[in-house]
Amino acid sequence: MTIVAGLGNPGRRYEGTRHNIGFAVADEVARRQQAEFEHSRDQALTARRGRGPDSLLIVKPLTMMNLSGEAVAGLAGFYKVDSAAILVVADDVNLPLGRLRLRARGTAGGHNGFRSIIGSLGTGEFPRLRVGVGRGDPRRDLADHVLARFDDDEREEVERAIARAADAVETFLAEGIEAAMSRYNRAEEPSS
Repeated sequence: MTIVAGLGNPGRRYEGTRHNIGFAVADEVARRQQAEFEHSRDQALTARRGRGPDSLLIVKPLTMMNLSGEAVAGLAGFYKVDSAAILVVADDVNLPLGRLRLRARGTAGGHNGFRSIIGSLGTGEFPRLRVGVGRGDPRRDLADHVLARFDDDEREEVERAIARAADAVETFLAEGIEAAMSRYNRAEEPSS
């Protein structure tokens, strides 16, 4: 089994915010896989495709972002999924809007969702996909920035980023992290 965990905060208050882009990517992956989310164990919504070793579990933790590790580690333990088979998708303020960065492993890099998952799994040895949401005005509080919704003039770029991130997840599932990194870590070519 492979787990794809999109991070965000539950509830209407947070829908469409920068911090919830991981949820948006999980929703798009589930739509493409024709998998429906339902309430699951370990405080999460899950959508499952298939059974057995080749199955896919798409996860949206219902804990707040800072406690995402409880849900992800709980599900990984229950299904006996190795950390290398858990792809975590989250926002990144250090990347320009729409830019993707995949890594096979790493640190929290200042992201509390990743920090929680590393703490709960006891390792940073899991693949991750960071989706750039930009830093915004440096005078603005960073928490306010990530909890804000995207501006109208950013919508088109955000939709492209979500689709491209879902493409990266599909590449990871079919070909592995190295192929996904090679294909999606470079800036997207401008449309002609």
